[in-house]
Amino acid sequence: MTQVTDHGGGVRSISVPIPDNPLGHTLVYLVDTDAGPVLVDTGWDDPASWDTLAEGITGCGTSVTEIHGVVITHHHPDHHGLSGRVREASGAWIAMHAADAAIVRRTRETRPEGWFAYMAAKLTASGAPEEHVAPLRAAPRSLRRPSTLPGFSPALPDREIVPGELLPLPGRRLRAVWTPGHTPGHVCLHLEEAHPDRLPGNGRLFSGDHLLPRITPHIGLYEDPDTHGRPPYASGIEGLGEIADPLGDYLDSLERVGRLGPAEVLPAHQHVFTDAPSRVAELLAHHEERLTGLLTLLSVPLTPWQLAERMEWNRPWADIPYGSRNIAVSEAEAHVRRLVKLGRAEAVTGSDPVTYVAV
Repeated sequence: MTQVTDHGGGVRSISVPIPDNPLGHTLVYLVDTDAGPVLVDTGWDDPASWDTLAEGITGCGTSVTEIHGVVITHHHPDHHGLSGRVREASGAWIAMHAADAAIVRRTRETRPEGWFAYMAAKLTASGAPEEHVAPLRAAPRSLRRPSTLPGFSPALPDREIVPGELLPLPGRRLRAVWTPGHTPGHVCLHLEEAHPDRLPGNGRLFSGDHLLPRITPHIGLYEDPDTHGRPPYASGIEGLGEIADPLGDYLDSLERVGRLGPAEVLPAHQHVFTDAPSRVAELLAHHEERLTGLLTLLSVPLTPWQLAERMEWNRPWADIPYGSRNIAVSEAEAHVRRLVKLGRAEAVTGSDPVTYVAV
């Protein structure tokens, strides 16, 4: 049965399943406006997920055909996946931050085999063993209908979410807060209205994946296959220079959200919660502890792959599935990049694949 929760004040959430994923579901929010209902995220592009979303919208007293707009917190397929179907059914506009919209455009213009070749080269450069890279080299030959793979044909947005500005939602005050880190164009959405139950604090915050109650979002590298000659490590973010620092972006964004002091946080996964500043403090402390631990590991030169093998995860490295290992290596690289930016680690000159050591 589709789970719909009324959060009061014209805001409801629909639990949209993510197939074969431990997160279980994405919380898609339906916000009433004077122009019609607006969705915050849409969920994974899957027939069962679509049916759940449509049933949930009906359970909110409206229908998919009545959706006025879709506001996307970030481009990942468990958030943006069904946006195109919603637009086809309703004529709704889709809004996204420019940095993530650029990734959507590049994704659509890069054939799946290009992604696999890119990932193979990236993992080889990080020190991954050939037995791990080999399936990526072979994958393009096994693709029969690449256009149907989830995430390879995301919908192009119609509108740009501009940080600091109110979204054009008649009758509501929803302000965009740019929170890069999980993705370069991740945004939180601050509902600058009194909490319906008069909880103390500054409105409510749709936090996407930026701020979750019990888990830390993945912070990996921003790179993706480049079809327009951009430098391979460019972030696409104004003012950050060519070498992006996703973890640094995330930590800065966390502090910005903590200062908002919302009465309640409405995240994209798990459940709503209060006391955002305390959760922000926990996450800041977690990452500082992790960086300190990595410096100990980097007392000897290590490749990003070797570092990931030695880091603490929620299970032993031997038990981590193939795809999750790729994510873990990207997270290790993001942490190393933060240490390099801080002058606490450096690449070993002449190493191939590159190794890093504490300084």
